[in-house]
Parts: sequence; structure tokens; C-alpha cells
Amino acid sequence: MNQLVAYLLEHLILDFDGDLTLDMVRDFLRDDDSREAKTLLTRLVEDRGVSEMMICIADCLRDNLQSGIRSEEVREQLRLYSES
Repeated sequence: MNQLVAYLLEHLILDFDGDLTLDMVRDFLRDDDSREAKTLLTRLVEDRGVSEMMICIADCLRDNLQSGIRSEEVREQLRLYSES
């Protein structure tokens, strides 16, 4: 049973439901004047959308599935993505 659980966790795919767009991100960040928000938005504009971010964030957050994904982990992954 332990090997099966390990296999399933190792091959689990994390995905997001819904269609996030660059315009939606702009709306979410509209009232946020933080350096973090500006850096992320700049990166998304350079990337011409949110697709790369969504793939990267899902892949990185997969490591947190066993311990749980909290808002702090999501924020940290967004920060790392925008600064990479």
C-alpha cells in the first residue's frame, strides 16, 4: 500500500479550474501597489499571458500537497515566478 501511495503522490498532477486571463489578473491587482504585484504583472505582460505562470505554479505547489497548500506557499511561488 505504501508503494502505491508513493507512486500516486509522485504522479499527481495539480491543475487549476477556470480560465484565468491577464485582464483578470490586472483586475485582481488593481488596488495593490506593492512591489510584488507590480513585478508579477510586469512578468506576465512580458510572457504575454498567464499560461506559463499557471504551469510553473502548479508544478511547484505539487511539492506541498502532502503538507497542504496554504496561501503563503502560493504567494511565495508567485513571487519566485515573477522574479525569475
